[in-house]
Amino acid sequence: MNTVVNNNNKTLSGRDFLTLFDYTAAEITELIELAIELKKDKAKYAEALKGLSLGMIFENASTRTRVSFEVGMTQLGGHALFLSPKDMQIGRGEPVVDTANVLARYVDAIMIRTNSHELVEELAQYSSVPVINALTDNYHPCQAMADLLTIIEYKGTLEGLKLAYVGDGNNVAHSLLIAGAKVGIDVSIATPKGYEVNSEIFAKVQAVAQETGAQIVQTNDPIEAVQNADVIYTDVWASMGYEQEQTERVKQFHEFQVNDQLAAHAKDDFIFLHCLPAHRGEEVTAEVIDGSHSVIYDQAENRLHAQKAILVALLGK
Repeated sequence: MNTVVNNNNKTLSGRDFLTLFDYTAAEITELIELAIELKKDKAKYAEALKGLSLGMIFENASTRTRVSFEVGMTQLGGHALFLSPKDMQIGRGEPVVDTANVLARYVDAIMIRTNSHELVEELAQYSSVPVINALTDNYHPCQAMADLLTIIEYKGTLEGLKLAYVGDGNNVAHSLLIAGAKVGIDVSIATPKGYEVNSEIFAKVQAVAQETGAQIVQTNDPIEAVQNADVIYTDVWASMGYEQEQTERVKQFHEFQVNDQLAAHAKDDFIFLHCLPAHRGEEVTAEVIDGSHSVIYDQAENRLHAQKAILVALLGK
């Protein structure tokens, strides 16, 4: 669908939510503020999406994404439908244009979790209702919104903070970079050589950061990345689609584990984030993820509130 031009940031109604590149800092802030309001007063929005339906297409397994979106629609008075490619014609080769046009006649928005970002873009191109990217190979914008909400809850601000991401240069890393650059968070990404973030995405992020003043750094040294960090973030070493590389990645990533020794280089009051699921003893030790600095369950809960804000903003009148 075509993006609605929004010059006053008063409404995001009708927009797609594919990557945070498509949203201004003011619009991202607007969504975070709405998420905070939704979290404080669930009853106020109990009928915000009454009578509306969300079609949820899942090509990959999911715990947090499926439950948070489905519960979110219920809490907003709407309805969510779980759609597996195994049960849809798109899984048997139906063109995306047909799936998009047909689903848009039935539902008020489409949420999709898939491997190919190009497929999401194609779906949005032909859909007359908003399309929400719930995870692709290159982006995870809904997770990044929950991350920003969690950070502001614990730090009281976003601008001027330093976030260190240690691990694989994957979709989560990409969306954290974009989010940080947009709102003024300094982001340092530490990956093993050969596992850096996508170079084109990194270049676009740097262009955004030049406008906001955020410092964006990519390094192969985890200590450099974590130095004086307010937030430490990691993810599994082998994301969906790379499970066959698990053994090799354990060898390549062993120096990039988030443990007490690495965390000692961060600020004393750092918070630890992980998008989950986690592999304790691999990308993070139990001492860190289950320790006093960890806020992973608040972070997971905030997927619900951040996504409710997205739904209300995109589907609200």
